Amino acid sequence: MSGTKTDPSEITIRPARREDIRRVASLIMLGAATQTLTPAEIEAEAAHPSYEHAFDEIAASPDNTLFVAEREGEVIGTFQVTLIPGIVSRGRKRAKFESVHVAPECRGMGIGAVMIAFAIDFAKGRGAEVAELTSNKSRLDAHRFYRNLGFDQSHEGFKIVV
Repeated sequence: MSGTKTDPSEITIRPARREDIRRVASLIMLGAATQTLTPAEIEAEAAHPSYEHAFDEIAASPDNTLFVAEREGEVIGTFQVTLIPGIVSRGRKRAKFESVHVAPECRGMGIGAVMIAFAIDFAKGRGAEVAELTSNKSRLDAHRFYRNLGFDQSHEGFKIVV
């Protein structure tokens, strides 16, 4: 199945629901560059109540939306869009795309491109003029994917755990 292009009309993108949270958490863990968990460990971790708490916070925020991509009723992808007002460039609003993940067995099928196109349209429709995302330095395939979609690696990112 991997590598065969999917007809974009086969993909439905919608806001995530509470019942999607375990699958969303699993997709994120499966896509992590440092993922070393077994399928059983991923399943157990995805059941942790902290994911539902995080979902509640996202759902309560008018500037955050967690999405899922479905094919034939199965959740096969996820991403979050956060809208960020700012002072830069006369108050230009930006969109941050976070936790963009496609099920490993569905990668290379065009699903990520459908998700990003949707995210861009969603952000533009809410006034964003620029979209940005980060990707782990070790995820070279993801970097190539984003460059092929027109993203420019214009900045060097930093983070600190607080």
